[in-house]
Amino acid sequence: MKKLPIISLLLVALQGFAQYGYRDGNRIGIYAGVNQTSLMTSNFDAKPEMGWSAGMQVRGNYYNDFSMIFGMQFSEYNFSVATLSPTMQKEDVKYKLMNGQIRLLLSYNVVKDHVSIDLGPVLQFNDKLKLDGKYETNLLENNVNLTAKDITDITKINGNLYMGISAGNRRVRVLLNYQYGLNNILNNLNEKEELTLKNNGDFKGHIGILTGQLLFNL
Repeated sequence: MKKLPIISLLLVALQGFAQYGYRDGNRIGIYAGVNQTSLMTSNFDAKPEMGWSAGMQVRGNYYNDFSMIFGMQFSEYNFSVATLSPTMQKEDVKYKLMNGQIRLLLSYNVVKDHVSIDLGPVLQFNDKLKLDGKYETNLLENNVNLTAKDITDITKINGNLYMGISAGNRRVRVLLNYQYGLNNILNNLNEKEELTLKNNGDFKGHIGILTGQLLFNL
């Protein structure tokens, strides 16, 4: 993805946030884990698949039992779509979505330094969907006007709502969270008239990502 200027800006912002608020209770952490991504759409039959995500965050004291979290994350999301091969055999084609995220969360400390509930907005930058080239001409099973390659150029910027819980201690925490895509991630396909004609209408879809991660505070 051609996002080096954005990534550099995020790194500078993260460092500045850390230097500004590094007091007792503030933490810089790195994390990694697995995710399961669902594409919720009626335009074709999509099934969730497993992927990975990793990133870093700064947690800073805010007010009483509340903290703020600023973070960035890189992920591979996967899902599969039911298709028909050139010989009309059923095949599930796996799509890969590489993306980067920035997030700003409000965190409520249920048990200080041990358990918190996190909620807030996420800005996600998407690449095109990737699939194995040998499946590009497969037809979508419930919409044979479209090929597997037709639906790869999705919306490049997505806004998600993050809801999660973290548990552990000051050094190590387990993160469990769910993100729901607020905007239509397939809307970019609607800008291509030839595709909407094939689809007999607009494309509509939202993503849902369930993620489990392990966080290490530095």
